Amino acid sequence: MTGELPPRAPRLHVPPPGESPPGELPLGEPPDTTGPAGGGPAVVRPTVGKATSGGTGSRVRLLRYVTVLLLAVLGFGVAVMIRIADTPERLAAARPDELATELEDLAVAGRRLEVEATGLEQTRAAVADGARGDADLDRARREAEALAVLAGTGPATGPGITLRIDDPRGTVEAWILVDALQELRDAGAEAIELSGVRVVASTYIVDAPGGGMTVDGGSVAPPYELRVVGDAHTLAQAMRIPGGVLDTVATRDGAHAEVTNSDRIEIRALRAVPTPRFARPAG
Repeated sequence: MTGELPPRAPRLHVPPPGESPPGELPLGEPPDTTGPAGGGPAVVRPTVGKATSGGTGSRVRLLRYVTVLLLAVLGFGVAVMIRIADTPERLAAARPDELATELEDLAVAGRRLEVEATGLEQTRAAVADGARGDADLDRARREAEALAVLAGTGPATGPGITLRIDDPRGTVEAWILVDALQELRDAGAEAIELSGVRVVASTYIVDAPGGGMTVDGGSVAPPYELRVVGDAHTLAQAMRIPGGVLDTVATRDGAHAEVTNSDRIEIRALRAVPTPRFARPAG
């Protein structure tokens, strides 16, 4: 054993506030991955840092909201359970006058609900009657418009044909046009106009003394043009049948007839609404 003293233990260094201990980085700084000056391997030191305030704050607020919501739901459930469990016991322990008061309150509430239900039923019935009334008016309006088209007192538009008859020498007689009208009606014509005159059930056509024709009292000169609303294909076929209108016109000296199909025929000529002399609506 020698007289040398044992080596002294290293002193513990306590860093002042704000200074990191040896071998550690300040809080919040990234780890040092830079190797020593001699080019040796880098030493990675753990970092003790602070979490970002934005993410932590959002998570804390979300946790608080979820907690409050859970507590509210739990409180509501508890209140409902207490109310349900309390009702039979409260009614059993109530005095007769309290029970009579509650029964009276229930009766008043029931009468009020009955009045409201009656009012709602009346409102529903009124709305239904109004809807039926509107439907009846719409149906009557549509029927009136259809009758106006058939009677010639309302304009008409739709698919159809145009029949043009050229008669420069006046060899086409009135009966040929009458035959054409009859064939068109049989083929389903719904509205007809002859050279500006609306054709209806009472329309008549006669030969005029000086040439041309008289249609419902008015003079009509060639070329004659019939504008017809209906199924275009059917109407055209009715004019083209062998021995029909086109063939008959072709036998007249200098006369020629031509049929043109159209997706839209407009008839604007109108007849005045007749006033019956004797007939009256039946009640």
